[in-house]
Amino acid sequence: MWVKLCCLLLYFLALFVLARVFEAVAWYESGFLATQLVDPVALSFRKLRTILECRGLGHSGLPEKKDVRELVEKSGDLMEGELYSALKEEEASESVSSTNFSGEMHFYELVEDTKDGIWLVQVIANDRSPLVGKVHWEKMVKKVSRFGIRTGTFNCSSDPRYCKRRGWLKSTLIMSVPQTSTSKGKVMLKEYSGRKIEVEHIFKWITAHAASRIKTIYNSEHLKEEWNKSDQYRVKIYLFANLDQPPAFFSALSVKFTGRVEFIFVNVENWDNKSYMAEIGIYKTPSYILRTPEGIYRYGNNTGEFISLRAMDSFLRSLQPEVNDLFVLSLVLVNLMAWMDLFITQGATIKRFVVLISTLGTYNSLLIISWLPVLGFLQLPYLDSFYEYSLKLFRYSNTTTLASWVRADWMFYSSHPALFLSTYLGHGLLIDYFEKKRRRNNNTDEVNANNLEWLSSLWDWYTSYLFHPIASFQHFPFDSDWDEDPDLFLERLAFPDLWLHPLIPTDYIKNLPMWRFQCLGAHSDEEMLETFPDSESDSDSENKELFSSDREVSEDDELNTFHRCSEGERRCGVESCSCASQYCHHEPCERKARSYGSYSSAGDMEPDWSAWPSDMLHCTECVVCLENFAKGCLLMGLPCGHVFHQNCIVMWLAGGRHCCPVCRWASYKKKQPYIHPQPLSSEPPS
Repeated sequence: MWVKLCCLLLYFLALFVLARVFEAVAWYESGFLATQLVDPVALSFRKLRTILECRGLGHSGLPEKKDVRELVEKSGDLMEGELYSALKEEEASESVSSTNFSGEMHFYELVEDTKDGIWLVQVIANDRSPLVGKVHWEKMVKKVSRFGIRTGTFNCSSDPRYCKRRGWLKSTLIMSVPQTSTSKGKVMLKEYSGRKIEVEHIFKWITAHAASRIKTIYNSEHLKEEWNKSDQYRVKIYLFANLDQPPAFFSALSVKFTGRVEFIFVNVENWDNKSYMAEIGIYKTPSYILRTPEGIYRYGNNTGEFISLRAMDSFLRSLQPEVNDLFVLSLVLVNLMAWMDLFITQGATIKRFVVLISTLGTYNSLLIISWLPVLGFLQLPYLDSFYEYSLKLFRYSNTTTLASWVRADWMFYSSHPALFLSTYLGHGLLIDYFEKKRRRNNNTDEVNANNLEWLSSLWDWYTSYLFHPIASFQHFPFDSDWDEDPDLFLERLAFPDLWLHPLIPTDYIKNLPMWRFQCLGAHSDEEMLETFPDSESDSDSENKELFSSDREVSEDDELNTFHRCSEGERRCGVESCSCASQYCHHEPCERKARSYGSYSSAGDMEPDWSAWPSDMLHCTECVVCLENFAKGCLLMGLPCGHVFHQNCIVMWLAGGRHCCPVCRWASYKKKQPYIHPQPLSSEPPS
């Protein structure tokens, strides 16, 4: 999980750097930045009209370019980034979907029960034509959708009783607006009563009703009273402008942030005395001022703070988020982190997608489960101070320059989803390349595994847990027996009694203790080798090399050695002991036994018990091969405390006898460790 989190943070850092590179390239090619102000005088009439439409200001009665330019200047400063976004939005001819209501319940669920949005619904009466034609309705839908206003069509032929009860006997337009300024308040429906059925007139009717919800200030005394008043709203945003009514995007945001942010429009058109504005720090109009308990923030001075619905919406969401906003953000981050598993996992393609599906299910389940106590925690009445401090932290952190860069990058990449997905894919392929290279350096076999091999191993794992009862509460990584004996499955089907006998996996053998048998006061290996005749010099030199290399063998090599023995190959490595019985017929082992068996038996010298594990019983003979322990041979102990030659006990356990040859205690179960008794003192008591 931490690896995926680090990869995701690295990806976000790469996106941040890439956005700065794009800004540098745009500045080099065009000579301006996104935050650079644009002079409206230098713009064409079409571009000025596009800006007014994006801000939601009517311009139907302004035929002259000068009037349109002045209206743009009165609504706010224009930046290069806003101009670019407005022109791109106009060029994109995307069709906006409109809802078709099927009846009363559908209409009530979407329109009347929605407390934080505006709806425009065209009602078509029985046997009547719609009030707005198809072409004008499509233009209307596209125009109002820029400001988050949802549209729909209700045909009375689908539910005539509801239309009669509502009084919709002729085709009309219905607008749904929240009635109160509290969150989740009542919704009122307004019917269009105008005579002109044109897009601009209908849009003016919509913006007028939306603007009526905003508190409007017309004189300095009212402004002073409102500025110094303390009420339930901790965050207020003021628009100081010389306009008849606020822009449509400002009115739409007031509906969207009902109960969280209070929107106030200060109309300074007929003001003679603006001294109080200078006292509170307002020196120019238009100005968008955010007032919080922490101070005053001027919107539009940082990167990405455009005079548009989308830019101000992301700004206010970061300052005053809802719980749902935080949940959606955590959901996106968790799923982006889970998809990193597709590139981190190595091996077969099917394995990657199986691991990805498992990770997605696990992460999303844990996310939902973890959010449930958080929601219950926030409902407690004693956590108001905690909630306020959390919002204060959000306001402090999201009014910084770094936060404005992050918001600008979010708007840029969300408007270019193809770029976002391509960069994510490229980042994932880089992770896959470095992870594959790292695992190849570690000699991991799973990198080269194909789909059939992985499916075969998955089937082995499934059948092993399906047909093998659990032998103990100890967890063992399981290796299937079906590859060794294909008839084992049919044999079990033929004898149902065998299903009750658990098949014990042999991987626990790797965890059994192993050590070398050493003796006290033994001569060096070179001195002992010099005593042998010259006729055996070749054999002795070979034994000397084997013994010296035996001391350098790592623990992994030892585990690989007895793992090969457990697979039925019946051969010993150079680490083998001196037993030359029926269990060990490897020639180097027999030569080694003849070389060291004559002088390193337990009868010739005293064993070094300090090298033994504390819970092992002291002995000098292996009861499997009935041979004495030779100096330097590899020993293995069982949980019961009995000790044997490593290769002898591995062959015993691999043959299916998962118990001690001496006491029959299960070799895979833990036992109370044996405590050696303290020797009695031989001195007589005084």
